[in-house]
Amino acid sequence: MTPEQILQEHGPRESMEYDVVIVGGGPAGLSTAIRLKQLAEKNGQSIEVVVLEKGSEAGGHILSGAVMDPKSITELFPDWKERGAPLNQPVTGDDLLVLKEDGSSRVPEWLMPRNFHNHGNYVISLGNVTKWLAEQAEAMGVEIFPGFAAAEVLYDDQGRVKGVATGNMGIGKEGELTGNFQLGMELLGKYTIFAEGARGHLGKQLIARFKLDEGKDPQTFAIGIKELWEVPADKAKPGLVVHTSGWPMDPNTFGGGFLYHLEDNKVTLGMVIGLNYANPWMSPFEELQRWKTHPDIRKHIEGGKRLSYGARAINNGSPQALPKTVFPGGALVGCDAGYMNAARIKGSHAAIKSGMLCAEAIAPALAAGRAHDELAAYPEAFENSWLNEELQKTRNFKNWFKKGPMVGQLMTGIEQWFLPKVGVSTPPWTIHNDKPDHVYLRPASEMPKIDYPKPDGKLTFDRLSSVFISNTNHEEDQPAHLTLKDASVPVKVNLAKYAGPESRYCPAGVYEFVEDEAGSGERLQINAQNCVHCKTCDIKDPTQNIVWVTPEGGGGPNYSGM
Repeated sequence: MTPEQILQEHGPRESMEYDVVIVGGGPAGLSTAIRLKQLAEKNGQSIEVVVLEKGSEAGGHILSGAVMDPKSITELFPDWKERGAPLNQPVTGDDLLVLKEDGSSRVPEWLMPRNFHNHGNYVISLGNVTKWLAEQAEAMGVEIFPGFAAAEVLYDDQGRVKGVATGNMGIGKEGELTGNFQLGMELLGKYTIFAEGARGHLGKQLIARFKLDEGKDPQTFAIGIKELWEVPADKAKPGLVVHTSGWPMDPNTFGGGFLYHLEDNKVTLGMVIGLNYANPWMSPFEELQRWKTHPDIRKHIEGGKRLSYGARAINNGSPQALPKTVFPGGALVGCDAGYMNAARIKGSHAAIKSGMLCAEAIAPALAAGRAHDELAAYPEAFENSWLNEELQKTRNFKNWFKKGPMVGQLMTGIEQWFLPKVGVSTPPWTIHNDKPDHVYLRPASEMPKIDYPKPDGKLTFDRLSSVFISNTNHEEDQPAHLTLKDASVPVKVNLAKYAGPESRYCPAGVYEFVEDEAGSGERLQINAQNCVHCKTCDIKDPTQNIVWVTPEGGGGPNYSGM
């Protein structure tokens, strides 16, 4: 049965009404909710707020490096230390390394661009910070529903957003209703805020419906792949932040590695790789495994134990690509909009600030009796904020690298080192991007094949053992949430022309080309139960034939300490 048929036969859905419905329980969504409650208390208002979180618990789907700039959380909670916020490890040092296969060079501190300076920041688990934010929100009276995925945007008869519907539960693989069937419910709000993270499923639909990206550069993304390690005490260097460029990646591929020392002998490490890469033979997951074998990385973790693994697409964030963030009845916040400072490799402070700015536009609108209109005060406040000023300083970072690595490095040095030295804070020029990431992939026959070494099970690993420690789980008997517009395209186009890149760019082994049972050739097998919800396939598929849709609530990874 189709969703429409199910609703017709088993509807109507139950509904609940709130002043504000927030989709996504990450830093942006929770900060929107918290700021609304703060303003309500300050102004003697009553504002009913609900947060929907598709993960099984707050923070369960959160993945970030992460080095956190505390500027926003200090604005939200000036007393965050007294409240016990888990920002425990200040940054104690910065290393910026340029790797070669047989060595490396360290950028001296005096020559390090400003975007790599982390004095005053904290090495954190963003998942733990998100859990803490959820606790603060609930203590203020925010209702949080974990395990509920918003699957559909609801519109009124004027085409304005009026809320969302959660997905139906207990639907079998073939669309049949099982004994556990439960109809989704509607959550209706005077304003609905979307905070789903990068390439949000509903945010993508809203951008298209309301043409929010009209006149803007195409959004560009990267994949971030991360591991959490526990290392021997004699290797622990709490607060040390290491960033690398160069090996093992192709010089024309944008990206680099990160390694951060947390407290308690923990090390978080990973790679960020731009999804505009050209070689279909490249596997971001395997690039991370190779990177760990470099002596300058190996020395930090050898003899340690890998604890967790995950992956997530991230915005490359530039004001030129930021869509209009408001529409009748709602707004986009955090990475659903694209607030991310790629040059600083930081997004959590931007997510929190954008949520606060949005809340500060909603509260007076509600007080004036408004509903379902455009919150024009939100983008206006962003234009006048320190967040916009910060993003303007780094607006060209990713786009310079599209002109080649030498140009990228030179212009980053000029914009992030030289200009500030001579008193010019923001570059007086703007570089634009006119292509989405998926168009950059070249035919496999034109690119060098990459042979990756086999994992040793100690320092390097395979994808399936990695997915296992991400605690990823989906109800087996449910429709696949990774859908194809045309089932023939993966073999006829992707396999034939690009050697099946989905089998390599997915960091979770979701896509496999296997022998057809009839012996007539290969077919694409989708192992949807492995999906860590990174959204890479939705972005990088060269034919844009893969569409990521919401699975049952509570499915996906359940990250611990990430």
